[in-house]
Amino acid sequence: MDSKQYLASLFGFDGQIAVVIGGTGVLGGALCDGLAQAGAKVVVAGRSQERGAERVAAIEALGGKAVFLSVEADNRDSVTALKEAVLRQFGQVDCLINGAGVNAATPYEKIPDDEWHKVVNSSLLTTHLGCQAFAHVMAAQSDGGSILNIGSVTAHIPLSRVFAYSASKAAVVNLTKNLAREYATKNVRVNVLCPGFFPAEQNRKILDQERVANIMQQTPVKRFGEPHELVGAALLLLSRKAGSFITGEDMYVDGGFTSMRF
Repeated sequence: MDSKQYLASLFGFDGQIAVVIGGTGVLGGALCDGLAQAGAKVVVAGRSQERGAERVAAIEALGGKAVFLSVEADNRDSVTALKEAVLRQFGQVDCLINGAGVNAATPYEKIPDDEWHKVVNSSLLTTHLGCQAFAHVMAAQSDGGSILNIGSVTAHIPLSRVFAYSASKAAVVNLTKNLAREYATKNVRVNVLCPGFFPAEQNRKILDQERVANIMQQTPVKRFGEPHELVGAALLLLSRKAGSFITGEDMYVDGGFTSMRF
C-alpha cells in the first residue's frame, strides 16, 4: 500500500452519503467541498436554492458529487422530510453535519424575546432535530454512522455581545456529549467541532475594529481562520477508520485562542 492508498484508507469517504445541514453557508460550504473531495456524495441542505445550486456546481466542477435538498433546519417536519428524501434517493446516510446557525450582537439588557429564540433555535433546536432525525437511521445500519455538530469557542469562553449564541453553543456541546454516550453501543459516534473566529455572514456585523483588535490580541496566530482550515478536523471526526475511537469530543480549531485563557 502506497502513501496515497494509506491516507485514503484512513480518511476516504468513497461510497458514503454525507448530509450537511447548513451547507449553503460559508463554513458549511467548505465542509461540503472537503467531504466531496474525500469521495463522499454530499447532500447540501439549506434554505437557499440559489446558494445550494452554486455549491453543487462548484463541487461538480472539481469532480465531486453533490445534490441540493431544501430544509428549514428549525422545523421538525422539514427536517423529517429531508431525512426521507435522502433515504429515498440514496438508501443510507453515513455522515451528518449540523451546521446551521445565526448570531446577533444586541446588548444583554436589550435582547428581545424573538431575537433570543431565533438565535438559540438556529443552533440548539436545529442540532437537536438533525440528530433526532438521523441518529436512529444510522443506528439501524450495519456500518453505523457519524454525526458532527458545530459548536464554537464561545461555548467555553464568555464573550461580550453574543449571549444567546454562546448559551446555545454551550448547550450544543452538552447535547453532543449526552448523545455520544447514548449511541456509543449503537455504532454511531457524535462529536462537536468548535471553531474560533472564522468571518462569515452570521458574525461579520459584530466584527468592528475594536472587537477585531481584541480577538487578535488573544489569538496567537494573529489572524482569522479560513473556512478550508476546518476540513481536516471534520474529516478526522467523521472518518470511520481514523476517527473510529473518537466520540463525545469537542475539538477546537481556533488558532490557539483557547490556549490564551488565564
